[in-house]
Amino acid sequence: MTSDPTTLDSPAAPSHDAVVRARKAVIASSVGNALEWFDIIVYSSFAVVISELFFPEVSGFAALMFTFLTFAVSYLIRPVGAAVIGSWADRRGRRSALSFTILLMMVGTGLMAVAPTAAVIGPVAAGLWLLVSRLVQGFSAGGEFGSATTFLVETAPDRKAFYGSWQVATQGAALLLASAFGFGLTTFLSRDQLYTWGWRVPFIVGMLIGPVGFYIRRRMDETAEFVAADKEHNPLGAALTTHVTRLLTAAGAVALASLSVYLILYMPTFAVKSLGLPGYAGFLGGMIAGLVTLAGTPFVGRLADRVGPARVMTVAAAAAAILAWPLFQLLVAVPTVAVLTVVQVAFGLVMAAYFGPLPGLYADLFPTNVRSTGMAVGYNLGVLVFGGFTGAIFTALIQATGSKTSPSIYFVVIALLSLVTVVLARRRFGVR
Repeated sequence: MTSDPTTLDSPAAPSHDAVVRARKAVIASSVGNALEWFDIIVYSSFAVVISELFFPEVSGFAALMFTFLTFAVSYLIRPVGAAVIGSWADRRGRRSALSFTILLMMVGTGLMAVAPTAAVIGPVAAGLWLLVSRLVQGFSAGGEFGSATTFLVETAPDRKAFYGSWQVATQGAALLLASAFGFGLTTFLSRDQLYTWGWRVPFIVGMLIGPVGFYIRRRMDETAEFVAADKEHNPLGAALTTHVTRLLTAAGAVALASLSVYLILYMPTFAVKSLGLPGYAGFLGGMIAGLVTLAGTPFVGRLADRVGPARVMTVAAAAAAILAWPLFQLLVAVPTVAVLTVVQVAFGLVMAAYFGPLPGLYADLFPTNVRSTGMAVGYNLGVLVFGGFTGAIFTALIQATGSKTSPSIYFVVIALLSLVTVVLARRRFGVR
């Protein structure tokens, strides 16, 4: 009796129970990831309002810089959160780390929801309150991506890039929801209502998501890969010594992904301050870009499973480098809501195409016993350098050069950096 060669070559289909566990993992990981990004996006989207409420004593440019720098300072602590929570996940389990991160996120978002403004407690105390809330959120966010992505790809029975891509898809959901809040609040509330209580509404909603996510995560099982793996006594030490080149590769690879997200988040501020468009303008494009990311990223993940994450990211990075400058030229030449929306959607497509396969690439970069630490530290180093300071860098570039298109040059440089990093990852580490 002869065997069917096609049967021998084809991997066995995953069991029904394995598929159910993977789908539950998507939900458990997505809730926390969505909450993290919802908080980040709301803060960025309401930067103009927050700057006037918390830094009223300084000029418009200086107030915006204070707001974005306070936002950026939270990114300084993200690598610390990545090291602590990532190591925890590699030593004690993915599930407990994920439960801890969502509790911290809830605290950080809650601090923003009830934050007293400068008119209530003075500018110094108000600024410190803002800083503490961002530091708490930054610490928790530092461990979220690595732990959640590791949990996802280790639970996935097959198609790891597809399941990992849901980390990015839920960022699209957060962008859609946060932009919808921004659009609704700036359109239907008076200026007095928006500045008095309206800006707090999204943070209150975000805070209420936390208990739901905590409940879901506590009911999840630990991943079989983690249970079976030989545990590393000091995963952080191993990541920083044995796997340091992989860490730097992870940091460089996330550069374009991170910058794409924060460019879209910067658009509401850019629309109002640089283009003179109405307050709702950037939110409309953000909603559509979020929808594009939510719907499109899983398809990119499927493609990455077939041809390899690195190959998809190489094409996306090249497209980003080519398109950034003409898109900004078009927007500045024709500063309308319609053009702004088209530009944001275009950057949303680039973000989905490049960011979607990134979790799959990361999963191939690091072995199981340091995977969560490696993902978390590498990701957050890249986000710190290339993401958290985006708003401040763009604002400073426009102020220094007098050119509204100057952010596009910075974007092209980062796109080329990520392109080179992904190519090197393919050649050095053999990732597809």
